[in-house]
Amino acid sequence: MPVPRSSRLQVAEPAVSYTQRPPAVIDASVLCAILFVEPDLEEAVARAGQHRLLAPNLLIHEVTHVAVIKQRRGESLDDLIAALQRLSSLDLQLEPVDSVGTLELAVRHGLTAYDAAYLWLAAAHRVPLLTFDRRLADAARTQLASLR
Repeated sequence: MPVPRSSRLQVAEPAVSYTQRPPAVIDASVLCAILFVEPDLEEAVARAGQHRLLAPNLLIHEVTHVAVIKQRRGESLDDLIAALQRLSSLDLQLEPVDSVGTLELAVRHGLTAYDAAYLWLAAAHRVPLLTFDRRLADAARTQLASLR
């Protein structure tokens, strides 16, 4: 809406860095890139750092499962423990998800229940979903576009 020339209203706004970061849902693929210093680390940090992060409660179990697999493949247990301990230093809000809604999204988009939980949370909050999983990203684009 254009401001009339005769307006006396003055607006002073803080720099963008002082405003609250917009929320986004982060999935395990992005979080693991950050925690375990994976090849996509820089991209993950750049995108995730722009947002206040949300995730379904199951994220902790998924990240821990990745650590178990990495340990079985020969990575140091101490390094993996340190990575998991960094999780508590992140500004990450874990939330419950609706099981019926998650099931419906999993069926509609051909996703696992785990992936559908991230999508459900993003749709419920109407926020972006950060993922390296192309199939989940495609489903999110379709589902989130339908919310408009």
